[in-house]
Amino acid sequence: MKINNKLLKKGFVLAGLMNIFGVLIFSRIFTNAVIPEFDNQAMSNFGLLMIVLWGFVFIAVSKNFQYLKWLIAVFTLEKLIYAAHWTKWMTTNNLTDVFEKDKMAGIFYTIYGINDWIFFVFFLFVFIRLTRER
Repeated sequence: MKINNKLLKKGFVLAGLMNIFGVLIFSRIFTNAVIPEFDNQAMSNFGLLMIVLWGFVFIAVSKNFQYLKWLIAVFTLEKLIYAAHWTKWMTTNNLTDVFEKDKMAGIFYTIYGINDWIFFVFFLFVFIRLTRER
């Protein structure tokens, strides 16, 4: 099965929308103090804002991603870093503590890393494909 560029473009848009709306919804537009409380390194309000910004970048390059192989490599690394951070966080923290303080924060911590692992694989796939095409 060959995946065409139109479908890959949708993947970039989806990655962006997940970043933007995932953060805005679960952080209640940066007013949910529980998310930064449990990971003030990556998930401070500034960190959450930067995740939203990455989302806009993913969407911005969606129409021309095929010419941006090395930027896609950066996206791959960005997702790997967040996914690995989440995996470490999950092994050293208790989700029940988060859920007890705020259900939305608990859901956020449950799913954000899964999302990042999925889009890490997506961006890696795109990068490998672009490397083989050139």
